[in-house]
Amino acid sequence: MAFSNIETSEKLDIINIAIINNKDFEDNEIFKTSFKELSDENNEDKLFNIQYVSEEKAKELLDNDEIIGYMKLKENTPILTFSTSGTFQTIFKYVVEEIEQTNYIIQNLSKQQIQKEIESGNYNIDYEKIYSKVIEITKEDNVELKDISNSNLSYTMIEFYTLIAMTCLYGGMLSMVSINQTLANMSNKGKRIAVSPTKKGTIILSSLLASYIAQLIGLVILFTYTLLVLKINYGDNTFLIILLATVGSFSGLTLGTFIGTIFKTNENTKTGILIAITMLWCYLSGMMGITMKYVVDKNVPIINKINPASMITDGFYALYYYDTLDRYWTNIIGLLIFAFTLIAISFISLRRQKYDSI
Repeated sequence: MAFSNIETSEKLDIINIAIINNKDFEDNEIFKTSFKELSDENNEDKLFNIQYVSEEKAKELLDNDEIIGYMKLKENTPILTFSTSGTFQTIFKYVVEEIEQTNYIIQNLSKQQIQKEIESGNYNIDYEKIYSKVIEITKEDNVELKDISNSNLSYTMIEFYTLIAMTCLYGGMLSMVSINQTLANMSNKGKRIAVSPTKKGTIILSSLLASYIAQLIGLVILFTYTLLVLKINYGDNTFLIILLATVGSFSGLTLGTFIGTIFKTNENTKTGILIAITMLWCYLSGMMGITMKYVVDKNVPIINKINPASMITDGFYALYYYDTLDRYWTNIIGLLIFAFTLIAISFISLRRQKYDSI
């Protein structure tokens, strides 16, 4: 509710940046053309105000807070300089990475085409023609950078995404309580189950199913409230967002089952462990500060590769920023691998549990 009013009012401003106008930049048509398009005054989706200056001038502009950062090309490798971190800096970095990837693809395709010409015995190669042809190929076959910020980008969508991720992971509370009821050292009901002929796999799956149904009801309430009451605009991919949330919830439930079976302690301690892990993951995914995800991705990327909260929020980012679903499905698959890995470990742990007396 606190975010809802901000959501309807905040829009992304034009970002002030600088580019070092050296020979490397002048010779790189991809970077020149891309930034020209993104700063075109006649473009209603203009993203940047750009100053093409020397490196000394760029440092002065940054020190005076007249720009959020600047880029220097050195041997076709972009070097970004910032004085602080934030949303604008993250967007600038993202744009540069997209352009760099396109530039890399074009260079590789050009080399392949030139090699084919040489192998065919044609040494009179029109390099400019090949370069132009490769650019046309990449325009047809690869995702082009698309600025949708002025129409629907908001600061608070990241917060909503991480809140959904936290909701998914806190479903682990349900499965943890449920699995505790099946353990002989946790409840009288668990003692009866322990001496019954019921298979351990059946116990885990039935506990997960019951918890999952309850969690899905909670998700229905969450999305109904945010869509109909708060009027949150999730874009054109509402179904895929709900699918990601349901898969994320399944991962959260398996986390609760995992903690419930692995840790041999009382229920309060298990609850504390689950809350600590969930809050840490949400923190690293950007919930308490949206720049934290960027910091982790830059310095220790493996953490967010196995962090379910980060996979959920990253899946949302993929729907919000990209024109393809490749990154989205990668996160879906990652969440499923995470979930089934925890189920397998929980199953093995539960099978090995034995009691001298009940």
